[in-house]
Amino acid sequence: MHDLNEALPELALQWHREGRGAVLATVIETWGSAPRRTGSQMVIGPDMAMMGSVSGGCVEGAVVEEAMLALQDGRPRVLTFGVSDEAAFAVGLACGGTIRILLEPVGRALPEPILAEIVSARSARKPLAYQVNLKTWDRGLLTEDDTTAPLFRADKSGVAQTANGEVFTHVHNPPLRMAVIGAVHIAQHLVPMARACGFDVLVIDPREAFGSPARFPGTALSHDWPDAALADFGIDARTAVVTLTHDPKLDDPAIRATLASPAFYLGCLGSTRTNARRSARLAEAGIPPERLARIRAPVGLNIGAATPAEIAVAILAQVIETLRKPA
Repeated sequence: MHDLNEALPELALQWHREGRGAVLATVIETWGSAPRRTGSQMVIGPDMAMMGSVSGGCVEGAVVEEAMLALQDGRPRVLTFGVSDEAAFAVGLACGGTIRILLEPVGRALPEPILAEIVSARSARKPLAYQVNLKTWDRGLLTEDDTTAPLFRADKSGVAQTANGEVFTHVHNPPLRMAVIGAVHIAQHLVPMARACGFDVLVIDPREAFGSPARFPGTALSHDWPDAALADFGIDARTAVVTLTHDPKLDDPAIRATLASPAFYLGCLGSTRTNARRSARLAEAGIPPERLARIRAPVGLNIGAATPAEIAVAILAQVIETLRKPA
């Protein structure tokens, strides 16, 4: 399940191929307060149909009007809106600021093959970045390699000054995912919180009485053994894994699978003493110390959490901290 706004390149390509025409509007830069982060998008059709959001209030009304002109002349353009604190609420800004929005008619400005490649990479969960020079309108795509890895890790789109003019880079990372091992009480709180923060969540527990639709409504469930379930899930660099069962028979296979993967986070429930025993078992199984050091245990930020819901908050906070503020 993905946020509707995340499927907008797909929608723009669909509308274009159906012959309707489409303009893709993208937030490229913000200063001060802005309700939508850089990279947020909206698709506008010739009948003023729209999906997604780039701001709010009369800002989006002006974007739609300009998109109608872009559909007629086929030219891209950058719109800049500066809003005072006094007028901010009326245009959808919390307390004043500036926002720049790129409009690109699909086909005539944004080439269909480039948009199709973006859509294909997103479907295949392959990181891809779109770059456009705002002066020359040259465009290109970046894939992940040793040179560009920091760009994708930062997961931050934006405008940079170059010798040839301003260049906007739009990072298209795969959606965040979380695998939760153990359909326990903490998981019942963690799952909806993680989904609200944009994670696609899979709950893994061979015990069907625990991992039931009644306990986890609307949630993807697996009753396979954790290592097999994770192999099917496919752990990548946009995946967090949390083990909650307290049972080595279930947690350890998941931990071994995760430590052999590029997952950005691995957190394991248990006390400091439990983690010491766990690390000793895994070391005896041949896992080297540098891999064991990736385990976050006791799981979660130390906020004094006591209830299952509070523990879930601490876990999700640590996951987000690891994602957004890597060491």
